[in-house]
Amino acid sequence: MPASAATTAAREILVRLHDVMAARANAQAKLNQVVQIIGESLNSEVCSIYLLREGELELYATRGLKEEAVHVTKLALGEGLTGTIAEKIETLNLAEATSHPDFVHNPETGEELYHSFAGVPIVRAERAVGVLTVQHVDPRRYDDVEIEALQTVAMVLAELIAGAGLVDEANVAGSQTRDSSTARLTGLKLVEGMAAGRAVFHQPRVVVEHTVAEDTEAERHRVYSAFDKMRDQIDRMMSQADFGAAGEHQDILATYKMFAYDEGWRTRINAAIDSGLTAEAAIERVQQRTRMRMREIDDPLLADRMHDLEDLSNRLLRIVSGQLGTAAQLGLRQDTILIARNLGPAELLEYDRRRLKGVILQEGSLTSHVVIVARAMGVPVIGRVRDARRVIAEGDLVLLDATQGSAVARPTSGIEEVFDTQLSVTQKRRAEYAAMRDLPPITRDGQRITLMVNAGLRDDVAALDTTGADGIGLFRTEFEFLISAELPKREKQARVYRDVMEAAGPKPVTFRTIDVGGDKALPYMTGDNGDEENPAMGWRAIRLALERDALMKAQAWALVEAANGRELRVMFPMISEPWEFDEAKALFEEQRIRALARGRQGPLAIRYGAMLEVPALAETLDILLPKLDFLSIGTNDLTQFLFAADRANPKLAERYDWLSPAILRFIARVTRTSHEGGVPVAVCGEMGGRVLEAMALLGLGIDRLSITPAAIGPVKAMLRSLDLGALRTDLPLLLAHPPQNMRAALLDWASSHDVRIS
Repeated sequence: MPASAATTAAREILVRLHDVMAARANAQAKLNQVVQIIGESLNSEVCSIYLLREGELELYATRGLKEEAVHVTKLALGEGLTGTIAEKIETLNLAEATSHPDFVHNPETGEELYHSFAGVPIVRAERAVGVLTVQHVDPRRYDDVEIEALQTVAMVLAELIAGAGLVDEANVAGSQTRDSSTARLTGLKLVEGMAAGRAVFHQPRVVVEHTVAEDTEAERHRVYSAFDKMRDQIDRMMSQADFGAAGEHQDILATYKMFAYDEGWRTRINAAIDSGLTAEAAIERVQQRTRMRMREIDDPLLADRMHDLEDLSNRLLRIVSGQLGTAAQLGLRQDTILIARNLGPAELLEYDRRRLKGVILQEGSLTSHVVIVARAMGVPVIGRVRDARRVIAEGDLVLLDATQGSAVARPTSGIEEVFDTQLSVTQKRRAEYAAMRDLPPITRDGQRITLMVNAGLRDDVAALDTTGADGIGLFRTEFEFLISAELPKREKQARVYRDVMEAAGPKPVTFRTIDVGGDKALPYMTGDNGDEENPAMGWRAIRLALERDALMKAQAWALVEAANGRELRVMFPMISEPWEFDEAKALFEEQRIRALARGRQGPLAIRYGAMLEVPALAETLDILLPKLDFLSIGTNDLTQFLFAADRANPKLAERYDWLSPAILRFIARVTRTSHEGGVPVAVCGEMGGRVLEAMALLGLGIDRLSITPAAIGPVKAMLRSLDLGALRTDLPLLLAHPPQNMRAALLDWASSHDVRIS
């Protein structure tokens, strides 16, 4: 069925459904007519409607299945194909229904005659209230345009079902009853910090009351007018946004604005209006399609762009409906913890920073646009708190500890008192660490340790001043690629790197070359890697960069150009064998020679390093070390590779301890070999930012750490209380005959030697 035919079919169905909805017949009679209309219009032998009643999906009306199965056939959520659609709120389109792992045969319906199956959820307020299905004798997949017609009809059905009082609100799929007891929630740490405030939902729901249009041209005019108002709002907001400094957040807002002016989005809404929907229903229809696509997207960066479109859809829907705006537009009246499924960067900017204390997102990721803007604003955030809007009620007191990735709603007085104490202690410690900024990181027995920070944004360089760190030991260059809508131009990359080096002043900056691929895919770069089962161990980092050498050549040119007259420090990630380092270095040297040939001064010198994250590299260090200026041990990936344990898997997250003898012995061997080869070795990773683990690393011979800015103060306080000579004498003895609990043994050692372990 061509797209134009699908639009015509959808319009005809909606016109006929409009007459059904306006009639005085009872709900059952209307649904019986609906399945006849849809089946006839799509030339489908079976059309059925299941409604969620008392927690089960009940067959409510059918054309083609046995009539005696109506109100008899019932499915639990997640049971069979229909139950799966309702539970996951997703569409299924199968040429052979029995081939799907969730297929369940219901003999009382007579459905064994039919091979093909397609079903769409009937959604109201983002929750499934039923399922609309069609079936065919012949095994074939339904065309995309036919599926879109079904999805459009399902929207209208949601209105009909709600108007007939058939929505079982108490048992809507995914609903959960709130109570008044204390609720603890955990999520992903996105922007660290602690805060307390009253819960406010970011977005009052805009309920689409009417779905079928009376006058298509009038609806189109309403949408065009709303687009103009929305774009004016965004232009005004961007012109007023003041962060005090340039940064990636500005690039993100520019990308957001690009979406607002995207004609393709407006065209899709226009097509939905052509099918017979009202302006509100057309926006909601396109938005539902976006949500369904988001559920299928594993790439977090592409998902973030879809979130931006979701944010814009919400804004457009509020304008066209004339209903209340976001909580930001209504104004915050007290200290607030904002609750949202997700936020666009522009929407966060609308909030009063004096009142907005923290944010809890049901979705979100470390590289999401709103997180980068929140970091610039200094607002703590946790994400992936799936039950946030169901567990937390508007007005609840919420205690947010984004440093731990947790929150407590409706705390008892005891919990609140403990939180206030922790917050006070944290503030005092922060003040104490700030006072240590200019004190050198020298151990009690006089040994100087190099403390550097990890960074990935231009704004992060400010941490050098606030912490007194010795430099940037790891600058993650991929963020510039991840937040861009297209491959960043060489000149833009060079400008970013130059800004970073100038902001760092005389302190060294080590640039890690681009580490993308795997779970950090670039939406504008396609590859032949497919869906990787183990992305962390797949086509990523130096492997991708050497194969797609145009990407790395552009970055090398930009770094060489940016370091004009300065020393350039470059580090290659995920080196597994020495030849990978050789090829990467040769590529950089080629760009340096090109710069000199064009009369550019180029870097005063280029210092080349490698990251040891793949255990195999330890076996060829004798070959690699003579070629290196420095070595960095990346403990995050190293740990999961050494233990064959995915660090993103919650079942394994706490199973393998960084203070395991296996890790400590491995790092000790690498450190000893590197020092014997005359190559300085550092640790850059989360392990070095934990105080007890940092103490152990120093005991193994590590004298350079690159850690998060927040960890500089606690680690410096620890090492200034440490007798490093004593630790380096005792730790090898512990590793020779390791105790059952190495962590407890190290804590005992620290306690007996008055080492400050916070």
